[in-house]
Amino acid sequence: MYPDHTPQRAVEVHQPTAIPSPVVHSAPVVPVQPGHVPTVASIVLPDGRVVTGYAIDAVRPEPVAAKPAVSRAAVNVALGGVGFLAVCGGLLLLTSFIAALTAFIGQLIILAAVIFGGWIAVQVLGTSGHKGGTTVHIRKATFKRNHFHG
Repeated sequence: MYPDHTPQRAVEVHQPTAIPSPVVHSAPVVPVQPGHVPTVASIVLPDGRVVTGYAIDAVRPEPVAAKPAVSRAAVNVALGGVGFLAVCGGLLLLTSFIAALTAFIGQLIILAAVIFGGWIAVQVLGTSGHKGGTTVHIRKATFKRNHFHG
């Protein structure tokens, strides 16, 4: 099993140790009667079979603690506060809207004045080559008895 140049080892064999089984003491079985004997109910099924059993009471949940009543005055104060804040917010928005609208209208008026003033400046200061008076160019016109025929 081992090659020639390997020293031989002694092999130890271990045998398993048996574990002693626990000692079981049997306690005497004593029937315990319930505090009250439940009612036995029998039901006859449509096919004639009879089912017998104990009636089980439905599990009733723990009663919920009653919520403390909220006074009407507290509710009215809370609703009044909410209404007051809503009105204040609405007035703030309305005031902001009116201020913005006023500024916009003012800017439109200034823009119209600048455009109209520029148009007037071009009309007055424009260089058209003639100064003052009205110039009328008449070509091939014939005057007869104060009537103009063109």
